[in-house]
Amino acid sequence: MKKKVVAYFSASGVTKRAAERLAKAAGADLFEIKPAVPYSQADLDWTNKKSRSSVEMGNPDSRPEIAERMENMEEYDTVFLGFPIWWYVAPTIIDTFLESYDFSGKTIVPFATSGGSGFGRTAEVLKPLCSDTAKWLPGKMLNRTSEKEMEEWVSSLS
Repeated sequence: MKKKVVAYFSASGVTKRAAERLAKAAGADLFEIKPAVPYSQADLDWTNKKSRSSVEMGNPDSRPEIAERMENMEEYDTVFLGFPIWWYVAPTIIDTFLESYDFSGKTIVPFATSGGSGFGRTAEVLKPLCSDTAKWLPGKMLNRTSEKEMEEWVSSLS
């Protein structure tokens, strides 16, 4: 039987709630991508060009350290990868996550939350960071997705 996991990064709790709902709809395990150094409110102030998130997002080589490793990644066939949209792309901690595992032969399904922007260039930025044998499915914004819409989306992926 194919195993699924919802791996997500959430800075404020919005993506976490979407990830929990998605895991339930998909019958998937849940893994939180936690930064080794948690983000404070000041770190997340996108209006401050010197805030941690602004500095990280302004540096394409930024790779924030992840607090703990997912030890059983090889067991999963499908990885739902969730994150908030920052500056029209995934936060750089998602780059760290993708470069930390072998995604050969796995299906990756991105999902995101955002206060107003869409996926932007997210998929094109993330795809080169992992195995070229990984299969990427189209992503979805899960901001205001009902339980029924979420279940229909998950079913459409099979």
